[in-house]
Amino acid sequence: MNGRILVLAVLALCLCLPVFAGAEGASEGLYVKKVENLPEDFIFGMDISSVLAEEESGVKYYDFDGKETDLFRLLADNGINMIRVRIWNNPYDDNGNGFGGGNCDIRTAVEIGKRAASCGMKLLADFHYSDFWADPGKQMVPRAWKGMEIREKTQAAYEFTLDCLQQLKDAGVDVGMVQVGNETNNRLCGEKTWMNIAYIMDAGARATREVYPEALVALHFANPEKTDSYRTYAQKMDYYEKNGLIHYDVFATSYYPYWHGTLDNLSAILTEIADTYGKKVMVMETSYAFTAEDTDFSANTIGDGGGIVKDYPFTPQGQANCIRNITDTVVNRTPAGIGVCYWEGAWITVGTNSWEENHEKWEKYGSGWASSYAGTYDPEDAGKWYGGSAVDNQAFFDAAGKPLESLKVFRLMREGNEITPKADALEEPSLICDLNMPLELPETVNAIMTDDSRQAVPVTWRLTEEEDCRMHAGGPKQYVITGEAEGKEAKCYVSMVEYNYMEDYSFEEGSPAWIITDLKKADELYIEDKKTDSLTGNKHMHFWSAKQDSVEFTLEQTIRDLPEGKFKFQASMMGGDCGETDIYAYVKIDGQEVARSEQIPITVYNDWHAGVIPEFTHPAGSEVTVGLYVKCQGEGNGAWGKIDDILLNSVQ
Repeated sequence: MNGRILVLAVLALCLCLPVFAGAEGASEGLYVKKVENLPEDFIFGMDISSVLAEEESGVKYYDFDGKETDLFRLLADNGINMIRVRIWNNPYDDNGNGFGGGNCDIRTAVEIGKRAASCGMKLLADFHYSDFWADPGKQMVPRAWKGMEIREKTQAAYEFTLDCLQQLKDAGVDVGMVQVGNETNNRLCGEKTWMNIAYIMDAGARATREVYPEALVALHFANPEKTDSYRTYAQKMDYYEKNGLIHYDVFATSYYPYWHGTLDNLSAILTEIADTYGKKVMVMETSYAFTAEDTDFSANTIGDGGGIVKDYPFTPQGQANCIRNITDTVVNRTPAGIGVCYWEGAWITVGTNSWEENHEKWEKYGSGWASSYAGTYDPEDAGKWYGGSAVDNQAFFDAAGKPLESLKVFRLMREGNEITPKADALEEPSLICDLNMPLELPETVNAIMTDDSRQAVPVTWRLTEEEDCRMHAGGPKQYVITGEAEGKEAKCYVSMVEYNYMEDYSFEEGSPAWIITDLKKADELYIEDKKTDSLTGNKHMHFWSAKQDSVEFTLEQTIRDLPEGKFKFQASMMGGDCGETDIYAYVKIDGQEVARSEQIPITVYNDWHAGVIPEFTHPAGSEVTVGLYVKCQGEGNGAWGKIDDILLNSVQ
């Protein structure tokens, strides 16, 4: 480092307003590169589970000519061939008040399935086996099944699935796929052991084979970036299948680019599972934002800032490019890939006047993600945080129900629409500048073109000499510098920092200066490339181990050219499931410990804590080693943690 300005290639993208075309033919504004080898029967799915509640709340949808239209017909005309709908057991309280999220019981599924069939689309039935939302962190048993032993619960799951599918069949619904469980990472329907999970899955699969023998049976997991977990899931399913349970067809994954790693990783792990176990694979859920703005007075899951990866601009073109590239990955880099399903592409605001007006509709019709009535079933989450759509900025419609150009991507991928590229947005660089060094802003920024390429363009920054002086005198702090390029507002995020004597302080370079001594042979102990779990940059030190008392290690670096003087040392951590811990930062001089921080707590995800040694003296000619000692007993679910931003600064 030695005083050089550090530049982190952290990509953040600016917001551009959507542009709408007026015809349903080839788009004049949307660039779409053809996906080669795209099969005719490739599944382009769309989850629109909330649509009935939306319509009851007064939402209307329009075609590209501005005429009110049937959403199902519009989706079918733009390349969607399968509609996904979640099915909850009983999303109502004892007084008949809906929990929200579309109040998706079997009656809702039947109506959605009938409308899909009338437009020539198949239905993907998504059984959560819960009365409300099921995801990796929440797999609650339906109230009617509470207290059942596993055999009784298995029978109940079989009968419930059988009855629901028979209702769909009697209504003439064309069910093409049945999903038995939703994002079932280690849990399902209140069960936490794989054997019991397998019983529930098998019950759903058996019922499907009886009613819809031609339908595909899918298992659905999340977090493909955790490749070892995916290998475990597939191995467990294979074991039970070989022993007479869970005869399934599709290993399906959620893939939200903000959190779930790279497309290279997605392709690699799905291909490995398909090749090893002979299964079809698909992306069961994905989405991307076309704007960072909220439209319904209820906070969105994704917006500007936060620990997310933004590989595309938050524009309709960025949204389309994201979906196109996911599709290309599944088609051309994942041989057993059969489809991509977009999640809740029509879940927009029910009104634009006020939270109060919208809240009344969310409560009455269930058109928000949760109503207050859901607190009777889920008091710790929905009961506290009920509200509207958290994904209105990830739909294919604006707040008025008008379609975005990006909706055409599903149709245009088959033939391509490779029009002349133009600038769509600007990258927003991030810089780290030593307080004792001059700030050098970049002379150019990258314009993100509609074909997803980058072109460097000159930029003019609005930074005065007076503001520059204040930044250098203001101590460690973050700033946003604005400017102009190509007629668009440019932004540069600048972090002013004290000079850090550590080499590779945030693990971005994979420097051999870091020495790891694993004292208990943890299952995982390595530098992880995952921006969403990093404090700075894209990488951090990661640890995880499944067994109790299997995490104990030191992480050290020796600084051989540290000048004489007084210094401060600190290291940041976050994690969870660690139980009793002994974690602290330390300093050694010539091999002898001279200082130790207070205990560093590990609490929950994204709650970072720093171990700080506020001052130690380094005499001339001595060797300094700084490090962390980490010991976690664990709580039985696998102690885990992340280490980042290790700082060694001089003290004046």
